Amino acid sequence: MIDPVPAPTNILYENPAWIPPLQEALRTEGFQVRLLHVNEGSIDPATLPPNGIWINRISPSSHTRGHAHTVELARQFLYWLESHGRRVINGLPAFELEMSKLRQDLVLRRHGIRTPRTVLAVGRKHLLEAAAAFDGPFITKHDQGGKGLGIHLFHNPGELEAHLDAADLDTGPGARMILQQYIDAPEAFITRGEIVGGRFVLAMRSSTAEGFELCPSDVCNPMLPSPGTNGSPRIGATGLFSPSPLTAADPLVQQYIHLCNVEGIEIAGIEFVEDARGNRYTYDINGTTNYNQSLGAQIGVDGMREVARYVRRVAGVALSRRPARIAC
Repeated sequence: MIDPVPAPTNILYENPAWIPPLQEALRTEGFQVRLLHVNEGSIDPATLPPNGIWINRISPSSHTRGHAHTVELARQFLYWLESHGRRVINGLPAFELEMSKLRQDLVLRRHGIRTPRTVLAVGRKHLLEAAAAFDGPFITKHDQGGKGLGIHLFHNPGELEAHLDAADLDTGPGARMILQQYIDAPEAFITRGEIVGGRFVLAMRSSTAEGFELCPSDVCNPMLPSPGTNGSPRIGATGLFSPSPLTAADPLVQQYIHLCNVEGIEIAGIEFVEDARGNRYTYDINGTTNYNQSLGAQIGVDGMREVARYVRRVAGVALSRRPARIAC
């Protein structure tokens, strides 16, 4: 009988806390998994990278975990891999897009997807000039963001000016700050749709009632007992996440899928917020997406298992190019 052996799977990562769900899912699909931590190291362009499929799990928030060199080293590492023809899931084009909210806005606009008004500024003078051009409330965030880094709500330029004078001001990598129109949603939540390999996987709502740091990983949101009598768990530390009625048939989801296919983004969590008139504003594309396993269990979808199944489909293409092993 034919016994196709999955190609080795290599994971580029910097946050070990996010790895176990993906590692377990890949092993369940029969893969051997090799981990490569990216922060310090060396690259010899004359050497060949190890064989197998590579999965890019480098986060734009890596510097907040003491990994100051991760993003720059990852850029070179991905280029090295792709120069030698290695198959990289969420390779360099997807990585560069995730590293910049400005680029994300440009790409979303190019695909006809509504976004909030967005301006990038570097330096106090330019930040205040950009703030003065907004008609109403606006938020700031880091251009190289993640985990809600640098997100603050301001109602006028004066509030921003006072914030810029704060001793603990963090403008993020390269001091690149994004100013973005604040969308006043009638309900305090945003919606996140997950795309894997050109397919819609799931959608969830994330509550913004307690702030904008909305990392969905269970590591970020440990389970707590419910206040009810049956002791069943609730989702996240503060009930942050709930199922969304968004479906694959939604025209916005179809736009997301088309964008991912065109731009080479194989795994993505894309976020939007809806205003009182029903206008939906998309503002974030997460390539290093995590899944809330508690929510997944509730709706019957294991996000990382879907990723692992996609890797198996990719591996199947690679295997078709070489002889299959015959099992006795």
